[in-house]
Amino acid sequence: MSQRPIYLDNHATTPVDKRVLEAMLPYFTEHFGNPSSINHLYGWEAEAAVKKSRETIANAINCTPEEIIFTSGATEANNLAIKGVAEAYFNQGQHIITVQTEHRAVLDPCQYLESLGFEITYLPVKKDGLIDLELLEKSIRTETILLSVMAANNEIGVLQPLKEIGEICQKYEVLFHSDAAQAMGKIPLDVQAMNIHLLSLTAHKVYGPKGIGALYIRRRDPRVNIAPQLHGGGQEKGIRSGTLYTPQIVGFGKAIELALAEIETENQRQKELRNRLQQQLLNLEGVHLNGHLTQRLPGNLNVSIEGIDGAALLLGLQGIVALSSGSACTSTTTKPSHVLKALGHSDKLAYASLRFGLGKFTTSQEIDTVGQQVINTIQSLRQANIN
Repeated sequence: MSQRPIYLDNHATTPVDKRVLEAMLPYFTEHFGNPSSINHLYGWEAEAAVKKSRETIANAINCTPEEIIFTSGATEANNLAIKGVAEAYFNQGQHIITVQTEHRAVLDPCQYLESLGFEITYLPVKKDGLIDLELLEKSIRTETILLSVMAANNEIGVLQPLKEIGEICQKYEVLFHSDAAQAMGKIPLDVQAMNIHLLSLTAHKVYGPKGIGALYIRRRDPRVNIAPQLHGGGQEKGIRSGTLYTPQIVGFGKAIELALAEIETENQRQKELRNRLQQQLLNLEGVHLNGHLTQRLPGNLNVSIEGIDGAALLLGLQGIVALSSGSACTSTTTKPSHVLKALGHSDKLAYASLRFGLGKFTTSQEIDTVGQQVINTIQSLRQANIN
């Protein structure tokens, strides 16, 4: 069997930590009850497990367990937040603000709301990927009901200034939603200190299982109203009906517990490896870093390379390293990354980009191997262009 490629696509998804899997397994076969079955032991066991994970996640972002609503992932959480607020606050205003570099799970619901008559402002970003706070403040109107800004960009890793954004939203009494799918377990998140009203989370970006996420919905100062998007059995306080997936929820809680316990040492380790790879690649002429130099995820590196064909670059690295040129959710499209276009890149340069997503299982040896292979591939393609 041939050797598998080195995995550096941890922004797309992460492998489940064996400790997470170990915690989940009993809830498939032994403690398999429905958390809503409150009349017998099997239901009580499941309910207790769900309660424990809910408390773990709530403590991680400084909220109460009652403010955590489980979903199938961050995409559903984003849709529930944006559409749910739009429907609940329709009579107060039909204006929403977001950012051009958001994930499609935010941009597409916003575009859907536009088709219903809502007005959406898509804020541009500066060349480093950060939003202009002054422009944000000027964009708020009396009819603005929601601002949605992601915590950490899934392509270029840029960390937006959540606390400053939250202060602006508080000043104008606008609800603040943040997609924290890439940020959870990698940077500190405090919904109280950051004045965040809605926060979307997912497990599979932090070594938990796929298919489970959560939405934080503030219950006081102010109490946020959400119109349900799924109706049925009334689970999750009627906000998100559907039988709770106990094994996934257990895995989610365990993944968050481990991430927070290891966050400082792991962030430092990934940052050192990232900087090592960055130094190797930026020594090449015509290689440009995408996004802010320091205000980004420790395990993220996104570069654009002049003078080569992007498809040929990925093809040349196939079988050696598993990575992408943009979001995994848009990798099947032929369009250049909307995030890199928002930074001012041409289509050609946006296509000729690589997103390296380092993770907690990435080794220094792998980084050195990848760095050399990428450099060799770039030089070979450039030489072929000359010939």
